[in-house]
Amino acid sequence: MKLLAEPRPDADSGPNGLRSPPITAADVGLLLLRLSVGLILAGHGAQKLFGLFGGHGLTATGKGFAALGYQPGEFFAGLAGASELLGGLGLAAGLLTPLAAAALIGVMINAMALAAPKGLWSQAGGLEYPLCIAVAALAVAAIGPGRLALDRPFVWRDGGWACAAVALGAGGIGAAIILAL
Repeated sequence: MKLLAEPRPDADSGPNGLRSPPITAADVGLLLLRLSVGLILAGHGAQKLFGLFGGHGLTATGKGFAALGYQPGEFFAGLAGASELLGGLGLAAGLLTPLAAAALIGVMINAMALAAPKGLWSQAGGLEYPLCIAVAALAVAAIGPGRLALDRPFVWRDGGWACAAVALGAGGIGAAIILAL
């Protein structure tokens, strides 16, 4: 499998020999989507792990996870926090995008499993928010992170069915393992 991107036939060659099409509105739109979803999720992870941004930190969050049935609570809180932090930063930077999306999708599937009995809407504690985050992460994996991303030299920069399948498959398998424990 080739990791580096091949030259694109639809643009002029840049200084590195790869063809460089102009930055488009779609590239900027993807950057805005990646930054907003990724940095918000990274912030959620920092709340859980370090108590930043008004969060409670790992010990208190672990007690909350234990009350929800995740035993040992602190371990699962740390796993969720690390997935949100690293997945969010990866998505924001457009780095290892399918794997970053998988991390976020996995956490959001677990959140949806907890919220599903409360319905769809968030004011009742429903699954509206985690569903939107998971779909946004999957969409970025499917579309690709755009040209304004660190994944630019790699073949997965353009997304596709395989990238979407990796993100959804790995996220789903990870969530299933956690939910089964």
